[in-house]
Amino acid sequence: MHHQIDSLAYQNKLRFLPPHHKFIFAIFLFMLGYLAPHPWQVIITIWLGIWIIIYAGIPYKIYLQLLGIPLSFWLMSLPALSLGIALQSNLTSVSADVQWGLPVGTFYLYLSKEGMRQGITLLTRAIALTSSLYFILLTIPLSETLQLLRKIGFPPLILELLILMYRFIFLLTDTVLELLDAQKSRNGYINWKTSMRSLALVISQLLRRTLDNYRQISLGLAARGFQGQLQFWHSTRHRPSLRYSLEAIAGSLILLISLGCYYLC
Repeated sequence: MHHQIDSLAYQNKLRFLPPHHKFIFAIFLFMLGYLAPHPWQVIITIWLGIWIIIYAGIPYKIYLQLLGIPLSFWLMSLPALSLGIALQSNLTSVSADVQWGLPVGTFYLYLSKEGMRQGITLLTRAIALTSSLYFILLTIPLSETLQLLRKIGFPPLILELLILMYRFIFLLTDTVLELLDAQKSRNGYINWKTSMRSLALVISQLLRRTLDNYRQISLGLAARGFQGQLQFWHSTRHRPSLRYSLEAIAGSLILLISLGCYYLC
């Protein structure tokens, strides 16, 4: 998945557009999705889905898998939001908030109307904001994102940490997959005891290989004359598109005007 995301950022149909245009578009929808009520957040999610799947040409299966990440976190937090518990003697104080309940001994377990409303709001907001970030991730390569952030004025130290973290994510993932495949081919997970032993070996080997990779990267940077700041070559191959710009501006303005009318009315 991680290799697919990186390759799609370089090969998507919106690759030729200037990165700052896409970045501004995504950040605008991110802020709008944060301030908007949940019906507008659903519309923003659909609007971004059209740009990602249709305009950028990202396979819908990959995009849905990515949306499954915030959805899984939401599902894990949903019981804490929607379930409530009260003493049956104090049931009258929470009766207005009960959607459905079940007595359990001296307690009363119930579905909270307010909690379910908060859960729906949390879901739509999380999907809308995550979709904005996915638009940046899937249509702008990391090198161009860092170049853009550098022009904005981000500290070089933070940008260098970002690129090193991004690189090490790939290295760690590849190392873990190699170790797991090697252990599975040797029946390393045939039972619980063997699985725990294999997992401990994976963790120890991962630490050792991570240190080796760090040492190799440090030697490579020193051999190339590293002076305390990473330098990136960037070629200007982008061309603005009047069609895409007008569609993005028109859709964003419609969302903004409709949201303004909602709050004013």
